[in-house]
Amino acid sequence: MSNRERSIMSSFDYKKNSVRAGYFIMLLALIALAAAMLYPFGTTILSSFKTKQEIFSFPPSFFPQQLEWSNYKEGFKYVDLIRAFWNTLILFAGNATIPLLVVGLAAFSLSQMKLPMRKGITLFFMSTLMIPSATYLIPSFLNLQSLGLINSYWAFWLPAGANAFNILLLKGFFDGINKELFEAARLDGASELRCFYRLAVPMSIPVFSTLLIFSFTSTWNDWYWPSLVLTAPEKYPIASVVYRNIIQSLNLSWNVKFSVLTVIMIPPLLFFLVFQRNIMHGLNLSGTKG
Repeated sequence: MSNRERSIMSSFDYKKNSVRAGYFIMLLALIALAAAMLYPFGTTILSSFKTKQEIFSFPPSFFPQQLEWSNYKEGFKYVDLIRAFWNTLILFAGNATIPLLVVGLAAFSLSQMKLPMRKGITLFFMSTLMIPSATYLIPSFLNLQSLGLINSYWAFWLPAGANAFNILLLKGFFDGINKELFEAARLDGASELRCFYRLAVPMSIPVFSTLLIFSFTSTWNDWYWPSLVLTAPEKYPIASVVYRNIIQSLNLSWNVKFSVLTVIMIPPLLFFLVFQRNIMHGLNLSGTKG
């Protein structure tokens, strides 16, 4: 007997014309979806090598007639990407540390500790996911202003510790860990903090890696919130710098703008391609272990 696992459909099913037609339709749909998703990236990259005349030519051309590398040189004159990149890394460092210290402990408490009204607290966190983020934007700004945290990176790090989605994601993973491991550690005299850092965290590397990747992409792409809480331009992350100095600029041609957008698009794409396995593995584990 073959040890190969049987799929949903057998080899006999694949010989049917109706099954082949269905797979052909799904293949066309996937190709159309992939083309729709890749088209903006291709347009941005190829337009960064075009001349100003090619950008506004009609009918428009997808590929440039020649590669204009001078667009990148001119684009770097209008934005300090090195400082903006450093500011973004500082924000990411705080946003990556907070989930481990605060969100992880909250999720561990709801999952492995006998808290009063634990189900009610979990339901409260779930209900906050239904609230649009625009409704608490102004209250959050006023709270940070009353605390004197405007124009400070703490205006980003403190809200990162109150992310209900991350709490529920980690809780779903912690629920799948055998509770007997923690009971045995407690019998040996381990505290709850020791159980978390010595047992829960090492076994939760995939889901924590997923949170770090999500944190990186959100920090890299966020421009609206930094524009509200940061008043000093030298503290702006890369998305805010590009939006203010490139997107809103009326003096730059579109080919130069596309060159800067291409440069800042590369790091998150590489980050995702390298760690995409961690993303899928972490989400699958957190979704099936509950």
